[in-house]
Amino acid sequence: MKKTACGLDCYDACTLLVEEHAPFKVKGDATHPVGNGALCVLLHKTMYETPRIEKPRIEGKEVSLEEAMNAVADAFKERQSLLWRGSGNMGVMQEVSDLFMEKIGGTLTRGSLCDGAGDAGICLGRGVNRNLPLEQIAKAETVVIWGRNVTVTNTHILPFLEGKDIVVIDPVKTAIAKKAKLHLQIKPRTDYYVAIMLARFVFMEDSEDTAWMDEFASEYEDFYDYTREHRIKAILAYIGVDLGDMGRMMNYLREKKVVFLVGNGIQKYTIGAYAMHAIDSLAATLGLFGKEGCGVSYLSNSKLGFENPFKVNCPRVPKATTAFSSFETVLVQGGNPAESMPDTNRVRRELEGVQNLIYFGLYENEMSKMARIVIPAKNFFEKEDVRLSYGHQYVEYMPKIKEASFGISEYDFTKTLFTHFGFKGLKSEADYIASWLEQCKEEEGQRVSPAHEVCPYAEGFGEEGEDEFAFIEEYEDDFVNTKRFKKYRKESQNKPKEETFWLLTPKAKQALNTQFARDTHVTLHPENGYEEGDVVKLSSEHGSHTFTVTLSETVRRDCVLVTANTIGVNYLTPSLLSAEGENACYQEVKVRVEQV
Repeated sequence: MKKTACGLDCYDACTLLVEEHAPFKVKGDATHPVGNGALCVLLHKTMYETPRIEKPRIEGKEVSLEEAMNAVADAFKERQSLLWRGSGNMGVMQEVSDLFMEKIGGTLTRGSLCDGAGDAGICLGRGVNRNLPLEQIAKAETVVIWGRNVTVTNTHILPFLEGKDIVVIDPVKTAIAKKAKLHLQIKPRTDYYVAIMLARFVFMEDSEDTAWMDEFASEYEDFYDYTREHRIKAILAYIGVDLGDMGRMMNYLREKKVVFLVGNGIQKYTIGAYAMHAIDSLAATLGLFGKEGCGVSYLSNSKLGFENPFKVNCPRVPKATTAFSSFETVLVQGGNPAESMPDTNRVRRELEGVQNLIYFGLYENEMSKMARIVIPAKNFFEKEDVRLSYGHQYVEYMPKIKEASFGISEYDFTKTLFTHFGFKGLKSEADYIASWLEQCKEEEGQRVSPAHEVCPYAEGFGEEGEDEFAFIEEYEDDFVNTKRFKKYRKESQNKPKEETFWLLTPKAKQALNTQFARDTHVTLHPENGYEEGDVVKLSSEHGSHTFTVTLSETVRRDCVLVTANTIGVNYLTPSLLSAEGENACYQEVKVRVEQV
């Protein structure tokens, strides 16, 4: 058996055992600190059943790999070029192509489609985004799962939650919410207010950890004053909870070892960073940082502590709102912006304006159909790589497991272009692999991130652990204050009936966004007047699309749920960037529903 790791975009980053001889067979590594031997359906089934791109193409005609790579090189001789990379494969070697872009003066992207707002919110308070080890989650008494559907996105964390008091805060009654001690089924986009209200109740009850704050967050008096500016009755009505819910919630926070498991759901909005910062501020009020069995877990900065050999100095444009038509050559590497980016109508118009559109990836999708040049890639079993994780501290070497008769790795793709242009300075693939692995620490026979701390923030905050935690406060930006954070000082008595619905776009179990299985359904609450199987048109100011109705009481009546793998969902979503972190704001939109 050979040991490797799964390269798919997931918290779990499972280690795998693979038969070295035919037939090709994969199983989970039950001896790994994170794994239990089980594998998701994507890894043990779906990715092998999904047809691969095997032949390079130029303008729809199959050609040799050499001819296709020559066409790629010619395309990069144009003056304005862009590399837009997806995150379907999380191996570090994906970034080696950045070295070529730097050589030609090309452009890269910044920000995120996924988690950038939450990361920015963490850095506002803590300075750096450190991973909370699963071992600390296992020591908690209460685990608050906040905007994170662990049974879909993070199944290997479930054994660490056994015996805990589980509380879920989510607009959807997820599978874990059905089993929880308490579920706050809040209105979308109110996570910020939930955190502020809970912090206010902590102060009102004198449950704050004053000793911890005096040492690590001494400016908490201003935060206390800030929470008092928010009126309780009106804000709870806006959130969709009552005083009883707050009281029950406090029972699970008061004098307990508490871990917050926070997901992307809380930060798919323009105010996403501030929602994350508010949750961190609540945790700091309770003194949850730097203590055993306590903390806040989000997608951590997996590269923290590493010296990245692929770090380059290139101009960058926002990933979530890229103006593709500004470039003569666009390389889309391992992504599908024609479907996965917000505001599909805008994105497709932009892509159609690109002279040389290149797709470098594994599977046929909307991008491969639009591209002038198509280059087949190798999957993570067919090349060397290193897997970092944003869900835990472990680092895995990914050796080549099998040969493939088609496709090219990111390293060989880059090497071919270096050779074509006569560029120097590209090291061997083995050197790059070694440069990542040599920086790791070793603990109990496992490689771990150089930034790994057994109990994060125990010494303090910031890169050196010398800073204090910075609480959320009144932002200086007038637009933020007047447009994004209302204090809701009184409750409206004559609010008109809402005719639009909040759009929720969670991940699906059988896909990674638009990779693998696709869906065509929208989930509505039964009380909204539609029948199972009805065809409806959802529309927003950005576009419209038709979907087939599924009914479920797990969704709030004021919401519609369309998973991220659903065809057409991004015709509805906006081209907006979060106020911090330059993140996509998929859920910053309300939609109308019409019978077709």
